[in-house]
Amino acid sequence: MSDALRLGTRRSKLAMAQSGMIAEAVQQITGRAVELVEITTYGDTSREHLAQIGGTGVFVTALRDALVRGEVDFAVHSLKDLPTAQPDDLVLAAIPVREDPRDVLVARDGLTFEQLPDGARVGTGSPRRMAQLNAYARSHGLRIETVPIRGNIDTRVGYVRSGELDAVVLAAAGLNRIGRGAEVTDFLPTDTILPAPGQGALAVECTAADADLVAQLAELDDPYTRAAVTAERSLLAALEAGCSAPVGALADVLADGQNHTEMRLRGVVGSIDGSELVQLSTTGPVPTSHEGIVALGRELASEMLAKGAAGLMGERAR
Repeated sequence: MSDALRLGTRRSKLAMAQSGMIAEAVQQITGRAVELVEITTYGDTSREHLAQIGGTGVFVTALRDALVRGEVDFAVHSLKDLPTAQPDDLVLAAIPVREDPRDVLVARDGLTFEQLPDGARVGTGSPRRMAQLNAYARSHGLRIETVPIRGNIDTRVGYVRSGELDAVVLAAAGLNRIGRGAEVTDFLPTDTILPAPGQGALAVECTAADADLVAQLAELDDPYTRAAVTAERSLLAALEAGCSAPVGALADVLADGQNHTEMRLRGVVGSIDGSELVQLSTTGPVPTSHEGIVALGRELASEMLAKGAAGLMGERAR
């Protein structure tokens, strides 16, 4: 019997659920047992808002350090938490099929976003969500107050249940993965709120030196998801923006029958109060190379910067 593989994961209920799914799949592929190794990250212990602590890498650095030190064999991340620069000694061996990338509302009394009362208090820890929610409300003559919050799903939904907030905005993928999708009161369409780059996707990472494990984990990879999130993250990188910047992006690989022929990439940057948004999209043939996908993201970012996106992001990532 081979030794068990050690999977590094954050301790939250969502992270454990995500890692558990991957562990089962890896067990089937390799025939080896997989044990979860719980690791606490800086993002888990800090009580500051993500915009204050910088966002970039706060949920992944401790996992990556454990990989490099050989304390775990591979790690599972929420892809949207990963910095866009990939360390040379680590490899994203698999990006499995993406969950629903949309943002959702969990509101009191089953309300949709457009049914929220005047002056509704809506909780989110994301400047990206604040910018787009405020812009949407403004354009529809609604008045809302976006309230910065942190914490796990239980904590955030708890603010609604206690009456402290009228609603919170969360990722559909997270609620679905822990079996709480029924609590969603409204799905926010991507035409209204673009998700964070990589939202809904997972990243399975290991050391580049472990060629056998890289090859085995690669069986979990979904090429269409990888292409989409690569374009989104390329846009984020070209904007020189971190995970906590008010940047939304979504790439769709569009199918014509059985053939995946076109890719549409949409991007948005906005001021937190929603008074200004730069929102652009591009559609073209699916690039046939990694370099082509990266170029697509860079080109859209260049157009957004030309329209003033840099001035809406506050302090750009260094």
